[in-house]
Amino acid sequence: MTSGGALAYDWPADVPSPDPVRGWIDGYERRPGVFDEFIDANGFTRGAWPRFLQRFGQIGEREVMARFLSGERHIHDAGISYRVYGDQREHAWPLGPLPLIIDGRDWAELAAGIIQRAGLMERIVADIYGPGRLISEGLLPAPAVAGSPEFLRPVHGIAPPGGRHLQLYAADVGRGPDGRWRVLADRTQAPSGLGFALENRMVLARAYPDLISDLHVERLPGFFQSLREGITAACERSDPRICLLTSGPYSSTYVEQAALARYLGFLLVEGDDLVVQDGLLHVRTVAGLKRADALWRRIDADYLDPMELRSESRLGVPGILDVLRRGGVVIGNMPGSGVLESGALSPYLPRIAERLLGESLRLSDPPTWWCGDPESLAHVRANLDRMTLRPAATPVRGPERDAILGPHALDAARERAIAALDDRPFDWVGQETGPLSTMPAWFEGRLVPRPFVMRVFATATSDGWRVMPTAFCRTAEQEGVDPTVMRAGIRSADVWVVSDQPVETPPLLNTITPKIRRIAGHLPSRAADNLFWLGRYLERAEGVIRLVQTHLGRLAGTLASDTGSDVGTPTSLRIRALLEEWGSVDEPDLPTAALAREALCDREQHGSALSHVLSARRSASTLRERLPVEAWRALTELQDLLDFDDSRVPSEAQLFGRAERALGHLSALSGLSHENMNHSAGWRFFDMGRRIERGVNTSSFALRFAGDQAGAEDLGVMLALCDSQIAYGARYLTGVSLPAVRDMALLDPFNPRSVAFQVEEIVRHLDTLPALRADGVPEPHRRAALRLAGTFATADATDLNAGQLAGFEDELEDLATLIAGRYFPGNADALRPEKLTGLA
Repeated sequence: MTSGGALAYDWPADVPSPDPVRGWIDGYERRPGVFDEFIDANGFTRGAWPRFLQRFGQIGEREVMARFLSGERHIHDAGISYRVYGDQREHAWPLGPLPLIIDGRDWAELAAGIIQRAGLMERIVADIYGPGRLISEGLLPAPAVAGSPEFLRPVHGIAPPGGRHLQLYAADVGRGPDGRWRVLADRTQAPSGLGFALENRMVLARAYPDLISDLHVERLPGFFQSLREGITAACERSDPRICLLTSGPYSSTYVEQAALARYLGFLLVEGDDLVVQDGLLHVRTVAGLKRADALWRRIDADYLDPMELRSESRLGVPGILDVLRRGGVVIGNMPGSGVLESGALSPYLPRIAERLLGESLRLSDPPTWWCGDPESLAHVRANLDRMTLRPAATPVRGPERDAILGPHALDAARERAIAALDDRPFDWVGQETGPLSTMPAWFEGRLVPRPFVMRVFATATSDGWRVMPTAFCRTAEQEGVDPTVMRAGIRSADVWVVSDQPVETPPLLNTITPKIRRIAGHLPSRAADNLFWLGRYLERAEGVIRLVQTHLGRLAGTLASDTGSDVGTPTSLRIRALLEEWGSVDEPDLPTAALAREALCDREQHGSALSHVLSARRSASTLRERLPVEAWRALTELQDLLDFDDSRVPSEAQLFGRAERALGHLSALSGLSHENMNHSAGWRFFDMGRRIERGVNTSSFALRFAGDQAGAEDLGVMLALCDSQIAYGARYLTGVSLPAVRDMALLDPFNPRSVAFQVEEIVRHLDTLPALRADGVPEPHRRAALRLAGTFATADATDLNAGQLAGFEDELEDLATLIAGRYFPGNADALRPEKLTGLA
């Protein structure tokens, strides 16, 4: 240690230390009595850190920051976020720029301990819900099990389909002062963080691809392939339908669930998407009920079946426990496995390991005493000053998870702890936790030690347990903050398991030829509903933007200033009236710039372009696993463009430019959906939503700007709103004509902006979607579409009148209602066709 308190560093002779590195590590102080991942007690850097920092230094601080800013931009654009319990806001994912570096040999020891512990947990939970020998032999107190809220009596005696209770096991780990890994908590209920670990790696792989290659960082695809194969092998059918059950977009970890579903090819479903019929579990799809073979649940088990567990639950599936009893569905992890997370089990694990495995635990827990045992309670009372008092069955939701007493607690907390022990001692455990080990984190251009917790995952395979060669790591930005739960002041870090030799790249070639198919799976009805409305909201936003842009473009150069009344001509009045009718503005006689800003960017106006974009984003948030990342990025950029905070009203020219760029983003979204989305049922519902809304908007425009008394100015606006000025000018060399404008905007089947074109596209989509009638008679929604298509195919522009124009708008809205009634959940008509469909 130097005189100033900073540690002196000795680097390996064959690894140069560039000047930037010295500046980064200067003043790095290892905490007394705490294991640090970067330096040892003698001031030597550990493992691969010199190699990493030497390469980091070669990149240079400016380039490092530029690369990571690019990664942060990706996080923002891709919508990688999380929610804090009780907070409905999305928070950008807080990923730190430095990974945690762990040597491969060190990791191998940790992985061996995780594999042993996962196998032990599987045997314990099988005994708890089976023969109960551990309790009868006195190795486990019955109250510690039966008193846990995670012990589910209806599950007792159910043999898990596929033979396993646990498909995924996770453990929160840290190091003790001696450097040995310790298990701080077992995660068996529905372990979260796997998707965030995957996202962390994807972001840093974009930022530092050369470092990952040079340091021989272990790859992740092999683990995820094993996870998928393990679930598949547990199913009866060779080509099973695997679903990931989520509580929905307001789940704190919904983003990672969607990432996992997309990466693994699983069907992301909510409870309403599932139904029990004939003793089996099925997904409600646009093609009827389709069997679900496996369910990877990400909701707490007590919410899984409202018929036998929590009756108020709206997240689960009525009757699913009965399906389990019949062996009709594989569920990972089995309901009731959360009982293993109880801290009350911790004191008994060493003896249980000796009994069941014939060996000692490789990974120890912090010294723990369950207060339901009289001797342990006496010990905890006598040593409260150095104890952390925690709930015995730590809930996975809500603030109750926090300890009520720590070694440095105030007198009030001590009194509360004593009262809790007097009232219900069996609800608590006392632990000698000690300080968390530290890792280097980046802070204001230098490295500083920060406490961290790693969540390590293992998946069950036919060959045993396999550990993911990375972890979900969380670091505290300040001392004394528990990094176990993601919240303000906590960051995440990627974990790099490094080797001295190049790592093996898992083979991509599958030696088993799968059944060839040309559909992207069956589309859940809920997903179809959200895709349909995503298309409608985007088209509504475009309609508002085109109205505003047309109004601003017409007035360009004619107004002296942005003040005063510039209501303008009758055509301008009609534009303003339509914006008011659509709920885009409150006062149609505002100055033009103020009117345009309100219609484009006002969150308070339910019909503003921004409000429609926000609605589109909410719909898209339930479809993360189906939308290309580029589409989410374009949607984010569109929101950023419209959601600006400026106390000054921008000029008309500035607003015109903003509207023009917004239309560009919408065009990009349209192109991405057409070119990057698989043209299966999901894309068809998205496109139908756009087509219906575009047809409604164009009919509405025609009623106002192509009516019987329309003048040249009105017709010019009509062509602008339909983006058909160039096509009209190329076809007609004379000025605007009412019949010609009507024909191009409404009836021309070759104009992609005409109503007739939208209707023909809708008919084509409906022809491709599954028909559930065996008699060949068109269903009501298809008859309505064919009837409307016939009307446009035979109409004559010279004969159209205002009543017919209004009728087009109403018929398109009626068609949308029929489509919703047939395909989407929550509609009586949507349930009837399922009885006519074979189950597959």
